[in-house]
Amino acid sequence: MDALDRQIIAALRVNGRATYADLGRKVGLSASAVHERVGKLEATGVIVGYHAVVDPSAVGLGVTALVSIHPTDTADDDELAVSLAELVEVESCYRVAGDESFIVKVRVATVDDLERSLGRLRRIQGVARTRTTVVLSTRFEGRPNTDEVGDPRTGPEAGA
Repeated sequence: MDALDRQIIAALRVNGRATYADLGRKVGLSASAVHERVGKLEATGVIVGYHAVVDPSAVGLGVTALVSIHPTDTADDDELAVSLAELVEVESCYRVAGDESFIVKVRVATVDDLERSLGRLRRIQGVARTRTTVVLSTRFEGRPNTDEVGDPRTGPEAGA
């Protein structure tokens, strides 16, 4: 991956619907050259997908909570992660250092739905307890860090 690939990735992180011609103008390549590079980035797993960013409240998911998952002493983290992935209301799952093993982001319609969701989480084998933080408002979310991607000096290959 070179500096042009990083620029293409940075542009796609800001606008995943940009045309190859738009991307080409930004990075100084032809649309066909950008198409080829994007294809290679997809084939090698650097670009793993494209998605629409939706306002959760607009689709009836007005309650967001961050839930810390504290495991039992005998819990298997991989099995626990699989079980967490089966819950549709779990939008994101992070393996973390600290007392808890995971922090998950849960989105549901109502506080009553959150209570039911927490009950399902607590019944998962390997979960000793949970700690929940309800989000009051979201200032920003899913903001792409294009600075790191666009600068090869600070990207994953820096210092390698």
